[in-house]
Amino acid sequence: MLDILLINPNTSQATTDMMVAIASAELPPGFRITGMTARSGPTMIVNEEELAAAGLEVERVWRNAGDHWAGVIISAFGDPGIERVRAVSKVPVVGICEASMLAAGADGRAFGIATVTPDLLEAINADADTLGLSENYTGTRLTVGDPRVLASDAVALEAALSGAVLECMEDGAQAVIIGGGPLGQAAVGLAPHFDIPIIAPISAAVSQMLGLLQQNNR
Repeated sequence: MLDILLINPNTSQATTDMMVAIASAELPPGFRITGMTARSGPTMIVNEEELAAAGLEVERVWRNAGDHWAGVIISAFGDPGIERVRAVSKVPVVGICEASMLAAGADGRAFGIATVTPDLLEAINADADTLGLSENYTGTRLTVGDPRVLASDAVALEAALSGAVLECMEDGAQAVIIGGGPLGQAAVGLAPHFDIPIIAPISAAVSQMLGLLQQNNR
């Protein structure tokens, strides 16, 4: 059994459980996901200050988790701490933001992002630029209201994100990422309702991880 560590940089155990369930559904036999939750910080990261602080917490969680993992998934949009962990890890380290953008922009496809966190917009734009995907990226469309309040209401969250997806499509997006780890269940729920790919970042990260592990075992 190959065990993959999923780190939730948010401090909500319920969110971790949801992320692990989504990730586990993507795994073939012989793999297992184990989730670990940040011990300090907000229940949901909504701005750049919290994102930066989460990077340090992700590294702490990883260092305390042991070294028996086949790979590591960082499950917050923005991939806090990913460069720190990659610099010292001997196994693949995947972030849900990077993985979902690479999947959405594959083969030159135009993609947009639907999310709830306006204060992370500059960080999201910078990630697209860093990955060399700016020409494919049609922009981010945002829901209205307090992101933490919205995320606590599954029905309202899915409805609000559905509207943001439609706006991305009007921008020319051929695929839309639901941008956020805590939005994982909404991403899964929205996918069947659209004729274009709705990219669930956690699923994209698992797919990227499995590909990397397959390459390493050749």
